[in-house]
Amino acid sequence: MRGALALLLLFALPAMAGPDRAEPPSTPEPCPLAEARRGLPGLSDPLLPAEVAPADGQEGSPPPDYRHRLRRTPFGWPRLPLWCVWLQPPATAEPAARWDRLWLQALENALETWAAWLPIRRVDDPEAAQILIERRKPPLRSDASGRLRASHGRASLELQQVQRQGRWRLEPRVTVLLGATQRPEALQATALHELGHAFGLWGHSEVVEDVMAAAPGPLPLLRPTARDLATLQWLYRQPTRFGEVLPPGAVGRGTGPDQAP
Repeated sequence: MRGALALLLLFALPAMAGPDRAEPPSTPEPCPLAEARRGLPGLSDPLLPAEVAPADGQEGSPPPDYRHRLRRTPFGWPRLPLWCVWLQPPATAEPAARWDRLWLQALENALETWAAWLPIRRVDDPEAAQILIERRKPPLRSDASGRLRASHGRASLELQQVQRQGRWRLEPRVTVLLGATQRPEALQATALHELGHAFGLWGHSEVVEDVMAAAPGPLPLLRPTARDLATLQWLYRQPTRFGEVLPPGAVGRGTGPDQAP
C-alpha cells in the first residue's frame, strides 16, 4: 500500500552471494537518532581508486561486473548492513504539492526497486538517516574541460563518526539532490542511478545499458541489470569498517588509513 510506504519501508536483508533473498533477521536493526556527529577532516575527496582487477569475462565481451570501476574510502567500502533513508516531505499547499507528490512517487518506486536486494528503512527524521534525499536541482559543476554542466541528480559522500544510543560508529552520510523537472519515468531512472551511488556503487559502468552507466541511454532504465546486481553483490561481500562500533578512544582520531579506527 502506497500510504504505508510513505511512512515506513522495511525490507529483508538480501543474500549478497546470489540472486535469492535471505530470510529477514529476527530482530531488525533500528534507526536511532544521531546524538552527536563528527566529520572526518583532512579528506578533500573521501573516495579512492578501487585497485581491484576486473572479473573474468568471455573474450570480446565486457566483464560480468564493474568492480574495477568502483571507488572505495580509506576505511574500506562505504556500505552498511542497514540503510536508513530520509526523503524530503512534499509541500502541503497546491499547486506545488501535486508536483511534489509525483517526485515522491518516483523516489519511492526507485527505493522499492533497490529494496529487493538491499536492507532499506524509511525514516521521518533526518537525524536517523545515513542517506538524505532532497528535492532540488544540483548546482552547475565544471567538467574536465572547465565547462559548466547541469545535471538532474547528484549524490555526494561524507564520512562521519556518529554516536547512536551512546555508541560511536563510522558511517557514510550521503546527500542526494534530485530536481523535479523530469517526467516521472526519467526521474525514477535518475533516482535509481543516484541511489546506486548512495548504497555504495561509487563508480560508473562502461556499458550504457546498465543503470550505473556514466551517461543515460535513450530509454529510462527502471531496473538494475545482471551486471549492476553482480557488482552490488561483490561489493557487499567485501570487508569494511563502516557500521562497526568504534573502540574507546577512537573518536576524533586522524583520518589516514594507518590511523583509521
